[in-house]
Amino acid sequence: MITPVVSIAYHSGYGHTAVLAEALGQAAAEAGAAVHVIKVDTITEAEWELLDASDAIVFGSPTYMGTASGAFHQFAEATSKRWFTDAWQDKLAAGFTNSGSKSGDKGHTLQFFATLAAQHGMHWVNLGLKPGWNASTGSEYDLNRLGFFSGAGAQTNSDQGPEAVHKADVATAEHLGRRVTETARVFLAGKAAVAI
Repeated sequence: MITPVVSIAYHSGYGHTAVLAEALGQAAAEAGAAVHVIKVDTITEAEWELLDASDAIVFGSPTYMGTASGAFHQFAEATSKRWFTDAWQDKLAAGFTNSGSKSGDKGHTLQFFATLAAQHGMHWVNLGLKPGWNASTGSEYDLNRLGFFSGAGAQTNSDQGPEAVHKADVATAEHLGRRVTETARVFLAGKAAVAI
């Protein structure tokens, strides 16, 4: 069994996005990945090296004012050192975000992550779920209740703490962690087969 290395590079302003990062990481580990959860606002040189050695990097940030947080943008700019050397070329990438509003322009944050990944020559892993909670038979507890396709979107009321992150959004992040791990395993097996 191939053990992919999945790293989660995230920023969390008030702890809500951290809940998603931990859930995603735990699900990836349960699916068979070696997992590193890295806070980008306190990233060390050793953690940069963990990202460089990863098979997949999942980007995470709250959505503030229609985009990723300032701390995540600083990290993204710092990845230019990796861009010059193609250090992340052909790795897998994915993303997740949280905001106080149901929409909150989270799609823009996910697009920002996908563009960052594309600039590095990475391969984007989408959520792979149909939208939930979009019919009279649906429920707010459906997976992908907010209907995002490019990554995992979550909503937490702005007057509540991390303990209030919606259970369906946590489960959606867990789904993404498993999907990234399974995709990485297939991708690595394919690369190994081509090398033979």
